[in-house]
Amino acid sequence: MKDKVLFFDTTLRDGEQSPGASMNLKEKMLVANQLEALGVDIIEAGFPISSPGDFESVKTIAQKIKNSSIAGLCRASQKDISCCWDAIKYSKKPRIHIFLATSDLHIEKKLMMTRAKVLDSAVKSIKYAKSFCKDIEFSAEDAGRSDMDYLCKVIEAVIDAGALTVNIPDTVGYTIPNEYGDKIAIIRKTVPNINKAVISVHCHNDLGLAVANSLAAIENGARQVECTINGIGERAGNASLEEIAMALKVRPNYYNIQTSIKSKEIYKTSKLVSKLTGIAVQVNKAIVGANAFAHEAGIHQDGMLKSRDTYEIMHPADIGVPESSLVLGKHSGRHAFFKKLKELGYKLNDKDSLSLFEKFKVLADKKKVIFDDDIVSIAEENAASTKEIFSLNYMSATSGTGTIPTATVRISKLNENNKPAEIIQEAACGVGPVDAAYRAIDKATKMDITLIDYSIKAVSSGEDALGEVFLKTKYKGLIYSGKGTSIDIVEASAKAYMQAINKAANMSKAQ
Repeated sequence: MKDKVLFFDTTLRDGEQSPGASMNLKEKMLVANQLEALGVDIIEAGFPISSPGDFESVKTIAQKIKNSSIAGLCRASQKDISCCWDAIKYSKKPRIHIFLATSDLHIEKKLMMTRAKVLDSAVKSIKYAKSFCKDIEFSAEDAGRSDMDYLCKVIEAVIDAGALTVNIPDTVGYTIPNEYGDKIAIIRKTVPNINKAVISVHCHNDLGLAVANSLAAIENGARQVECTINGIGERAGNASLEEIAMALKVRPNYYNIQTSIKSKEIYKTSKLVSKLTGIAVQVNKAIVGANAFAHEAGIHQDGMLKSRDTYEIMHPADIGVPESSLVLGKHSGRHAFFKKLKELGYKLNDKDSLSLFEKFKVLADKKKVIFDDDIVSIAEENAASTKEIFSLNYMSATSGTGTIPTATVRISKLNENNKPAEIIQEAACGVGPVDAAYRAIDKATKMDITLIDYSIKAVSSGEDALGEVFLKTKYKGLIYSGKGTSIDIVEASAKAYMQAINKAANMSKAQ
């Protein structure tokens, strides 16, 4: 039977300590609900005594979360412990999490105490916490730099006092995997009553080793791992939950460990935390980065098209991502390009396909990413691919304080001879002048097109600077870009939108 590793998520406590990552009560509740859906065993909801807001957040989460244990952090003082209990006592499975430093550096410089005093305080705090609930965790802060004999003495004492979980934090990300794994092994071998408690680990990423250290600890007998979504947290962050969970899932024969994590909820959880904290996930981050399942190199794309296992050790669906993506760029090969042509509806002979591939490579050297409409543009050999189907003749937009933004457009629908076959005039309201203009254009063209990205920048200086709008739209599953320039931002926006609509209309007509 496989051993089980408990996942203790501290996104709402340590993760929220990332600069600028603070969340309000509603946001914390959203995260807590998603962590429960993810299958997290213990949710550290906050540090109750740190602020009235944190107390209320922990209390509310304790009241509403039913499946996960709810932990509150506190220092080794009766005041902290009492406050923590008042917040978490509503939980079906409450946990009091007490921390106290055990490294000589922290004892002397921060606490200004002695080893004996720290040991006494740790034992007294555990006994006091036990008067409130059974589930007590003790963290030996800066255990990674603590004297091993003293650390083992403290661990033995707090277990005797009633701690059911002992946490061995690498608080400043100082240790190396082999070294950290050895510490866990020594604790298991040396502490006589260690079988009465779960060994937990909490690793920081200052040297980029938080996940590696956590996995080394698991190999050596740790059975609780403390981590955060996307690895957020103090300084360089914490061990990343999704990386540890997927390492255990992808290498079951090596670790022989089971967990409660529902991996298909990982991507959704990552996106939610990123959105609410404002901390973007780096594109090349393992598991949840935008490039984690993206392939541009021709050799990789060819392998993926033949068998995805050649270059993917896990399937994107395992973490809740719909599918891998073959990104077209200068490193892409023929097979990926031909696949894209087929998806776009083009049936070409080998000679024409190779000719288009050469044109694609020339374009790819100039652009970082190739969009669908770029492929359409080079695939069409005549002017039909870029000719206007809809022409914007007139546009007027109004907005202001106390005024409902409104736009009126007059659009010509052109025939094969590029002459107006129909003139359409429409008006619409929106949340702003650009939105109103887009709504009016939608009504006039009757194109069910969706705006998915919009950006604007100045391309000259001064009060009359030219503004350049770049946008991306989606139509029938394909992406079309548009660009427009004008000293009038609304006009530039309309031009860009019309360009994307014409590209989509041409592609739809060609099919």
